[in-house]
Amino acid sequence: MTMILNTLIGIIAFLHLYFMWFEMFAWTTKGRKVFYKFPKDLFEPTKQMAANQGLYNGFLAAGLLWTLFIQNLEWKNNISLFFLSCVVIAGVYGAYSVERKIFFIQALPAILAILFLFF
Repeated sequence: MTMILNTLIGIIAFLHLYFMWFEMFAWTTKGRKVFYKFPKDLFEPTKQMAANQGLYNGFLAAGLLWTLFIQNLEWKNNISLFFLSCVVIAGVYGAYSVERKIFFIQALPAILAILFLFF
């Protein structure tokens, strides 16, 4: 069970590292292809805002990766729950405010990891 949880956390951390890279360094290039409904002329003016979002995704990834190295099981579970909950909240809000598929990409994997954390 621990191996499955660690794998899920690792995948979620990797996703957030990708989100960080995408938002900080590829917003004006790949962003235009991914967010095709977003007006093309707004990518450049929102570049710094996207980079700021990317930084927050980097913090989530760092926290999740940190949990993989915590030896004390109680601390590991508590810190994992905290960062996974942050991911769920961000994913639910993103699904509500931006696009529904964000729930499935971001929140659902974190919800599954939280379920594995409790069982």
